[in-house]
Amino acid sequence: MTAEGRRRREMVRRQAAELFEQRIKPLEVARQLRVSRKSAYQWHQLWREGGVEALASGGPGGSRCRLSPRCLEKLAGYLEEGPAAHGWVEDQVWTASRVATLIGRKFHVSYSVSGATRLMHRLGFSPQVPARRVAERDDQAVAVWREATWAEVKGRGRPAGATSASRTKPVSPAGRRGGGPGVGVG
Repeated sequence: MTAEGRRRREMVRRQAAELFEQRIKPLEVARQLRVSRKSAYQWHQLWREGGVEALASGGPGGSRCRLSPRCLEKLAGYLEEGPAAHGWVEDQVWTASRVATLIGRKFHVSYSVSGATRLMHRLGFSPQVPARRVAERDDQAVAVWREATWAEVKGRGRPAGATSASRTKPVSPAGRRGGGPGVGVG
């Protein structure tokens, strides 16, 4: 959340405290301030226990970035250099996994793939997904297989007259005449 967003949140909490001081119930506070009932009840509890100060914002949420501002600058520079400069020569894309590995190598800090993704976005980059293609792929052999073998493997599907949705044993003609459930005897 941005600093401006935290200020707005703080202002709403202070308004809630003023309403609580006027003995207005949490449900009405939620309605007036357009916040969830859960938030209003939580704020009311905090306010009862510690007053207005208890509703003060605790600062930005989430975990603290494990890289210093200087390290973040260095990381942005490394990303600008491209993957080849750091040992990935097969393709020129920064995946989140590669960035997590790069952070570990350069800064000796462990980041998850999702954490590396968030960090990349913070720095103005987006992780790329490499186009996976087998180097030995034979497009002609693939086309032949699709035409000849795939049709055979795929099969034709169900016959037009098949109506049963399950693979149970078909009903015998004698079973149709009997007085089974839902079948009238006539």
